[in-house]
Amino acid sequence: MKKATKFLSLVLSLALITVLFAACSTSNKASSASEASESKTTSSDSSASDVSEVKTGNGTARSLDEIKESGKIVIGVFSDKAPFGYIDSQGEYQGYDVYFARRIAKDLGVEVEFVSLEPSSRVEYLETAKVDIVLANFTVTAERAEVVDFALPYMKVALGVVSPDNALITDVKDLEGKTLIVAKGTTAETYFSENHPEINLLKFDQYTETFNALIDGRGDAFSTDNTEVLAWALQNEGYTVGIESIGNPDTIAAAVQKGNTELLNWINDEIKTLADEQFFHKNFEETLAPVYGDAVLPENLVVEGGVIE
Repeated sequence: MKKATKFLSLVLSLALITVLFAACSTSNKASSASEASESKTTSSDSSASDVSEVKTGNGTARSLDEIKESGKIVIGVFSDKAPFGYIDSQGEYQGYDVYFARRIAKDLGVEVEFVSLEPSSRVEYLETAKVDIVLANFTVTAERAEVVDFALPYMKVALGVVSPDNALITDVKDLEGKTLIVAKGTTAETYFSENHPEINLLKFDQYTETFNALIDGRGDAFSTDNTEVLAWALQNEGYTVGIESIGNPDTIAAAVQKGNTELLNWINDEIKTLADEQFFHKNFEETLAPVYGDAVLPENLVVEGGVIE
């Protein structure tokens, strides 16, 4: 009887130890899982925070010293707007604006990085500090001057209208009830929207789209700066700039983020200094004369030293 009692006591003790061990093991596993889960959640939150900071940024423009220390200046240009900003057959940026951009980089003693822009993204890329300077055939307007700072002008233009020779538009009255193609975010879009509501506007983001729409017959004419439509018509048989100048004469200038006075002053001083060597006339001869030939005189387009004559 005593032996049976001892045996039963031993079995109960072993059972109790097994239960306690299992409970402890389960507790440790739960604790480890909880810690792992907490660790994973913390890591995820940290990553999300880091990504948010990278994506958002503070939109603060770089100082001249920061640009020089980095060894690079970032300049926004067009990539599809020959002969002012475009990519050639070798994949290199070329054009009147690009020529000026390279000289800026050279005189700052840094390399240049080009960023391709659309007309409607020029202001945004300055406000978010994605570029240091915009040199993308940027027409100076009072509205734009409220959100970016323009340097002294380096070119003067007006609006022009190009259309097919077999249905040539020679007067704005010819466009009444017809479709005019424009690029979004341009002075052409603003001018015709405000002054000629009787004209239907067909709008595109990219210049390549606007010219393709004209070729495809989706619109009756296309309007942008007269220098651009003239250059395009000279290279595309069957099209003529029937309206060579419409609206007020405008100027083209480099732009920086609003309040970036240091960089703005440097660009203005650069433009004044370059006048001594007639830099923009040389620029015209290198980049525009091969396109325009005798159709455009440099005096009708070039501005030296920021002074309109």
